[in-house]
Amino acid sequence: MARAYSIYDVFTGTKLAGNPLAVVFDGEGLSDETMQAIAAELKLSETVFVIPADNPAHTARIRIFTPGRELPFAGHPTVGTAVALAERSYGGEGASLDIVSVIEEKIGPVRCAVRLREDEAAFAEFDLPKVPVRLDHPLDRQGVADALSLKSTDIGFENHVPSIWTAGVPFAVIPVHNLQAVESLDFDAELWQHVAPFAEGGLVSAYVYCRGGVNHTARFHARMFAAGMGISEDPATGSAVAALAGAIHHFDAMPDGHHPVLVEQGVEMGRPSYIHLHMDIKDGSISRARIGGQAVRIATGTLEI
Repeated sequence: MARAYSIYDVFTGTKLAGNPLAVVFDGEGLSDETMQAIAAELKLSETVFVIPADNPAHTARIRIFTPGRELPFAGHPTVGTAVALAERSYGGEGASLDIVSVIEEKIGPVRCAVRLREDEAAFAEFDLPKVPVRLDHPLDRQGVADALSLKSTDIGFENHVPSIWTAGVPFAVIPVHNLQAVESLDFDAELWQHVAPFAEGGLVSAYVYCRGGVNHTARFHARMFAAGMGISEDPATGSAVAALAGAIHHFDAMPDGHHPVLVEQGVEMGRPSYIHLHMDIKDGSISRARIGGQAVRIATGTLEI
């Protein structure tokens, strides 16, 4: 059976940057094993399979697979799929409109807003289905430093210390002293397996961050390593930024109000990505958060499966 698919570069408005995503539009009827095998074959950070929604008022239901395992939720697949479905339905020449949709994921329904404009990369953002929470797993500073090939004094800045947060997918959120240290680190997957705990069904991935960025508009610069998912390094990770939101709010003691944060990632890979995080703080807690970014289609085709 021929199944249509597209590949999008996500969290970028420039082709061949950002994080590539495969969206298989005709996923109905594929077994779990076949979906996993296709994701392993394509070797992108994630591959999405679109199937009819359980709720007819919703746009679609999706399954998200890395080359190594299925995820209940992920940021760049949500942004990329929202754009892909909007362009597939409405994105003809000269299309200019705003669309609100609901995409069903294993974590639950995710509300998305898509902006289509002529001669401009599409933009999508989604409400976090869960606010980030901290997991009570200790992290050894020296062990973390060894896994990153850094000095222990490079780990942490101000009052930021390594911690584990999840907004659907858990990450060890590792603050590093400065941009130079983040750029120069060398991730050792074998050492990481000895220092990182298991949480929510998998080995916790490493999300390394510092203040500032190569792009002067970025508030934070980050890199993500996920050996447990079959990903050596990821150019953009929305679910990690969702987890990072918890650390930013906790360690920076953010006041009530609206806080926009731009996170850059993928620079060291030659695939710069820009992830827009918006947090609403009320009574000292995150009441709502959104993640968004641009996405551009670079390929279409069919799977003969």
